[in-house]
Amino acid sequence: MAIFFKPLLLLLSLTDLFASTLSLGIGINYGQIANNLPTPSRVSYLLRSLNVTRVKLYDADPNVLSAFANTDVEFVIGLGNEYLQRMSDPQQAQAWIEQHVQPYHTRTKITCITVGNEVLTGTDMQLKSYLLPAMQGVNKALVNLGLDKEIFVAHPHSAGILGSSFPPSSGSFRQDLSEYIHGHLNFHAQTKSPFLINVYPFFAYKDSPNEVPLDYVLFRPNQGTLDPATNLKYDNMLYAQIDAVHAAIKAMGHTDIPVKVSETGWPSKGDPNEFGATPENAALYNGNLFQRIQQNQGTPAKPSEPVDVYVFALFNENLKPGPASERNYGLYYPDGTPVYNIGLQGFIPRMDYSAAKTNALSISAFLLLLLIFLIHFRTL
Repeated sequence: MAIFFKPLLLLLSLTDLFASTLSLGIGINYGQIANNLPTPSRVSYLLRSLNVTRVKLYDADPNVLSAFANTDVEFVIGLGNEYLQRMSDPQQAQAWIEQHVQPYHTRTKITCITVGNEVLTGTDMQLKSYLLPAMQGVNKALVNLGLDKEIFVAHPHSAGILGSSFPPSSGSFRQDLSEYIHGHLNFHAQTKSPFLINVYPFFAYKDSPNEVPLDYVLFRPNQGTLDPATNLKYDNMLYAQIDAVHAAIKAMGHTDIPVKVSETGWPSKGDPNEFGATPENAALYNGNLFQRIQQNQGTPAKPSEPVDVYVFALFNENLKPGPASERNYGLYYPDGTPVYNIGLQGFIPRMDYSAAKTNALSISAFLLLLLIFLIHFRTL
């Protein structure tokens, strides 16, 4: 039986090495647009072995929520854009909460419901008009059920909602979106919920590789940039973009709405025109970001507020549409092996224990046959 227990003992002995890296503030986006992913129970084992305590879903998959029951993992769950019109109806919103949240919330901690995704930078004007009423409808349902103090409601925005982002202190929202954003900010101020933003420095580098310094977007040593209005120095683009959002919110009259990064990441592979999409750059971006988060760092404009980030994504998702990069943001392949080394010495617990199980079954079968033989021998 030693062959069976050896991988498990190795895994347990290494758990502490990863736990210190991924448990300090890092959240993980767990997308499932793929046909080759491990079961939620196996994903639960992987994340808990790494001491990951915050997970963001794009739906309210009951299989996932059940697999993480009675664990310390906190969940952000999501309502897709297709739900927005219905969620503006208080009765339908409450029915959704009663069906998809209440049965699981007692055992699996749900802290946030995202309503829609990157709607304001889309072209569907109806969705834009549905968005705020849907957020209000879901929040009202939470209030009715006494869950509003435990679960907040938010919407992940694309960084494309910014009309200006540099220097960070001049950050402002697009004028054509100001009517919508005013309503959103009022909602966040009233419900004391955070403003969520999806920020990808990769896109800036991909579009202008000759103008955007690679070291600046990968958190490597560089000259940085200076905000002339505040005299604050920025050594990476992510923090500059976060502070641009802070400035844009302040310009609309709000100073008490926290900003959280609901998505950021770097692809390990892309199409020929997706410059910078390599395993080396992905490892540098995510690895250096993890180190910053470990230090409880804030941005230059908000140094006392640690950056709150959900990294995109847990797995490569082979069915995602779009350019090749969309299918290659994962930290892991679907079999649980790492796509690249992010400073964990390569010791990542594998998801596929079939070989170990086969060895265990083979040894068990051998021992059983040996026992039968001995019993038979003694009766002779």
